[in-house]
Amino acid sequence: MLKLLLFCLLLVVCWPLALLAVVLYPLIWLILLPFRLLGIVVGGVFHLIEAIFLFPLLILRPRRSREQYPPRIGYGRQY
Repeated sequence: MLKLLLFCLLLVVCWPLALLAVVLYPLIWLILLPFRLLGIVVGGVFHLIEAIFLFPLLILRPRRSREQYPPRIGYGRQY
């Protein structure tokens, strides 16, 4: 809502700049879209590498017995 009010103020004060912003905003968004997708892919690769390195630790970690877990309140049926 604030962005709309600021745009209306810009439209009143300097309408050529407001129209230029309306035209250029989608073009700039399209130009920056591959970089956003690249960032998502790089983040996914880092998460995959982290999972690959931490998986052996997850497997080798000693298991806790069922009695050591805290009680689960609100799960399942309670009679």
